[in-house]
Amino acid sequence: MAVVPPHRFAGPSDLHMHSNQSDGTETPAEVVRQAHAHGVRTLALTDHDRTTGWDEAAKATAALGMTFIPGMELSAKHEWRSVHVLGYLFDPLDEAIAAETDRIRGDRIGRAERIVRSIGRDYDLDWDDVLAQTTLDATVGRPHIADALVARGIVRDRTEAFDGILHPREGYYEPHYAPDPLTAVRLITDAGGVAIIAHPVTTGRDRMMPVSFIERLIDAGLGGFEIDHRENTASGKKTLHAIAARHDLIVTGSSDYHGAGKPNRPGENTTSDEMVARLIDRASGSEPRYP
Repeated sequence: MAVVPPHRFAGPSDLHMHSNQSDGTETPAEVVRQAHAHGVRTLALTDHDRTTGWDEAAKATAALGMTFIPGMELSAKHEWRSVHVLGYLFDPLDEAIAAETDRIRGDRIGRAERIVRSIGRDYDLDWDDVLAQTTLDATVGRPHIADALVARGIVRDRTEAFDGILHPREGYYEPHYAPDPLTAVRLITDAGGVAIIAHPVTTGRDRMMPVSFIERLIDAGLGGFEIDHRENTASGKKTLHAIAARHDLIVTGSSDYHGAGKPNRPGENTTSDEMVARLIDRASGSEPRYP
């Protein structure tokens, strides 16, 4: 694809936002309106393992004179780490990536049911409580369990739920299927998209992958890193900026907005026009939706 002239889209650009199609609390159209109200003019909807919000978000951005970048956050796992790979502008009808996301979502439901059964032995919580916190066909996950705990009055908010009952140390944690990051990157790139590792340098269990493995991801087609994100550490950002410069990778920044589910606000971190143009230029699976 040809490089899109800067005037075809306008910043600020927030390339990581979630709706109630996965674990956000607002519809895709509401996410777009919130982004616009916070000054964002180009956005990507990146629900977990799902693209069902694209059409609604595209219509909402068109109505507000914004640019929409189709995206998704693909679940992956490296050793014990949960790794999220943002995929942009890929073909949503690609059979391989569709089959993998179907498998991931299906296993998430079984995992969530197991967690709820376990919690239900100690707290007044059942599966119907969780379903009441989800929308039709949404990717059910731990955030919805957290919302059910809030609705039941067991905890005050999602933060308390994840710091307490849903923390692995409490014994209710259950593993779930996710492909390795190499597979995730290849699925996205083979579908014509651009793969960017989301919040790759956090603290705790999901801390930065070894540099040697990151180099393998780059060799497999990784497009870049989401560096400007509230959960990334200062030292980790410095390391990734050096790797990105050495390999001429795309560097993004975004909010990881989830509505009321997290304190993150639209546009709190953004991606430069240059990097958005590079991302569009690199992709071939689908097109941005311009106003």
